[in-house]
Amino acid sequence: MTVSSPGGADALPADPSVPGAMNLRDVGGLRAGSASTRHGVLYRSGNLARLDAGGTRALAELGLRRIIDLRADEEVAREPSRIDGLDLVTQRVPLFLGSVESFFRDDLTLDEMYRRLVDDSSQGVVAVVRGILADQPVLVHCTVGKDRTGVTIALTLAAAGVDTEAVVGDYARTEGLLPPRRNRKIVELLRSQHPEAVHLEDLATRSPAPVMRALLEDVGHRYGSAEEYLRAHGLADDEIAELRRVLVNPHG
Repeated sequence: MTVSSPGGADALPADPSVPGAMNLRDVGGLRAGSASTRHGVLYRSGNLARLDAGGTRALAELGLRRIIDLRADEEVAREPSRIDGLDLVTQRVPLFLGSVESFFRDDLTLDEMYRRLVDDSSQGVVAVVRGILADQPVLVHCTVGKDRTGVTIALTLAAAGVDTEAVVGDYARTEGLLPPRRNRKIVELLRSQHPEAVHLEDLATRSPAPVMRALLEDVGHRYGSAEEYLRAHGLADDEIAELRRVLVNPHG
């Protein structure tokens, strides 16, 4: 079974089935010039707080050696990951400075939120890339797997040489993977708390391709490329080379 491929990607195998894990997928098969990203190396998802025993077993079958959790302390305390018994490293890299609540309170656009993440959490993004280099297979996740995970994975893939439209397509897939029932409930809850917010539904449920395309263009305008962004914040040349070796199959 295959799924429709994001822009610039090869035909992709079905996403791994891990009961209780929302928005979990392998970023293998994305076009990188004449090459493509390797399967079974880098995964992304939302939180792992709703795994049942079968979900934990299915996650174990992915052979993960590291999980990188981008959530803040209060999010982890409220919804701890159900990964007891798995032999892997859990790396915590809280990416947002301030609370998730503040983004809804300030009624930011997705563009504004992503710009803040790129500017304010650059050391965290570099730490995630180093975690990816340290162990594979590796799973990167936040609460929904849309924003913190989306931006970090996009910068990582772009720095590894993945085609821009493939990066954008992978990000945009999230919107179609969020359960409608979950979206209705979370929007209703947030609307009760922020009745005047204009951008609430975008922040909670959407991953529009133009937003990620604009972010990558902005990073390119200010730094030259995603690779140069990472380099400017401490990633070394040999780490960039290793990232490409780890993620990209030159014959794929």
